[in-house]
Amino acid sequence: MPTLILVRHGRSTANTEGLLAGRMPGVALDERGRAQAGGLPGRLDGVPLALAVTSPLQRCRETVAPLLSVRDGLELHEDERIVECDYGDWSGRKLAELAGEPLMEVVQQHPTAAAFPGGESMREMQHRAAEAVREWNARVERDFGPQAAYLMCSHGDIIKSLVADALGLHLDLFQRISVEPCSVTVIRYTRLRPFLVRLGDTGDLSSLAPPAAPSGPEQSDATVGGDAGAP
Repeated sequence: MPTLILVRHGRSTANTEGLLAGRMPGVALDERGRAQAGGLPGRLDGVPLALAVTSPLQRCRETVAPLLSVRDGLELHEDERIVECDYGDWSGRKLAELAGEPLMEVVQQHPTAAAFPGGESMREMQHRAAEAVREWNARVERDFGPQAAYLMCSHGDIIKSLVADALGLHLDLFQRISVEPCSVTVIRYTRLRPFLVRLGDTGDLSSLAPPAAPSGPEQSDATVGGDAGAP
């Protein structure tokens, strides 16, 4: 099955202002975020991508734009199922202010019980994102083969929930996972189980490139990232 390269959007104006942006329109990358996005093509140089999928929000589209500009023919698809969690009435509020809300403790300690007023629950968020990934995995494998890799640009809580799903972690533990702006998280899916290849990587990604085809008759069983323990 395919390899999923998850990219969190670059640092946004909401990040620097300490806001819970949610799905608010007009949240763009800040100067640092634009620089992070500009470095993404170089970090992924040599890593073939079958296609790219993005959250429809501006900060994600801006993050993948530099990559698309140097990857002629790379198809970009938008998928509403990997959009930011719907924080409802909390959207646009200061995180420092929200820290005093009783619900915030639930969000951090028992997220399966957390539902945002006027928004969605964290369980719903994880479910829709995981379903999207499973459908894209099947599509990429069908159209490009089981060794293909594809990129998905999304948001922190979405990516953390997908990592928890891949590792078989209860959603109540997903707040222990950290993914920085413009970090790359890689999950290699197989028929029996996924493998977490990278988590929140902000550095060099050249080892994600597939190995050269063997010159002899034997085929290599190596996976993305060179993990000898993965099938």
